[in-house]
Amino acid sequence: MKALISATTFSTYSVPHISKTTPLALSSLASKSFSFNPPTLFQNPNLLLPKPILFVPKTCISSVQNRCMQMETASRQRSGEIHVIVGPMFAGKTTTLLRKVQSERGDGRNVAIIKSSKDTRYGLDSIVTHDGVKMPCWALTHLSAFKQKLSPDAYDQLDVIGIDEAQFFDDLYDFCSEAADHDGKKVIVAGLDGDYLRRSFGSVLDIIPLADSVTKLTSRCELCGKRAFFTLRKTDEMQTELIGGAEVYMPVCRQHYVGGQVAIEAARVVLESQVQCGSYA
Repeated sequence: MKALISATTFSTYSVPHISKTTPLALSSLASKSFSFNPPTLFQNPNLLLPKPILFVPKTCISSVQNRCMQMETASRQRSGEIHVIVGPMFAGKTTTLLRKVQSERGDGRNVAIIKSSKDTRYGLDSIVTHDGVKMPCWALTHLSAFKQKLSPDAYDQLDVIGIDEAQFFDDLYDFCSEAADHDGKKVIVAGLDGDYLRRSFGSVLDIIPLADSVTKLTSRCELCGKRAFFTLRKTDEMQTELIGGAEVYMPVCRQHYVGGQVAIEAARVVLESQVQCGSYA
């Protein structure tokens, strides 16, 4: 009897009771005499189950990296430039523009030059400096028509766009912004910054906030030889847009611009003397 009681006692306290509903994992633990608390385990099953591990395939990582590199490359390709050349009449704006464009072409870049169709002094198909340098160009009324005139495919191949007599284009700001910011073009703009009354002329000053660089050229005063910053009109016409050359305008310094009436009278004397000399010849 004592032996039976002893066996019963050992069986009750040394070997945990495993019911038919006990999970196999718990049964295995019980068979190894591990102490456990079933209610605690079922209330917090994470004690037995491993935490999930997030797995991202290498192909996905590589695809994201390639996409980021493509976006960065495209951003660099779309980054253009805007360079503005301003000054009075006879300051060499067109000469500077042509020199820059020819330099770009010499470096292997595709270039094109646009001028206003209003300027017919030297023909519509060429841009010509006051000293006779000549280069083919597109004569347009609006810059927005350039892409279609050239063809979209040819436009995409362009690297550099030169614009002469920029003060005559009403859509100058929008065109330059689109070409440089979105199309990746280098745009070189030349034009008058002021009219004969020293007021803003066209949209040239509006694009200065867009510009990478601004070059202010000067001429030589026809009356004293000092640096000329302004353009004086010799005639009595009052309209802002009056296309002409030396027969209509002269570059002058500040002193002779302020004394404009004296300068105009002096210019008329010079012109009259030239006419008389021509008639004697």
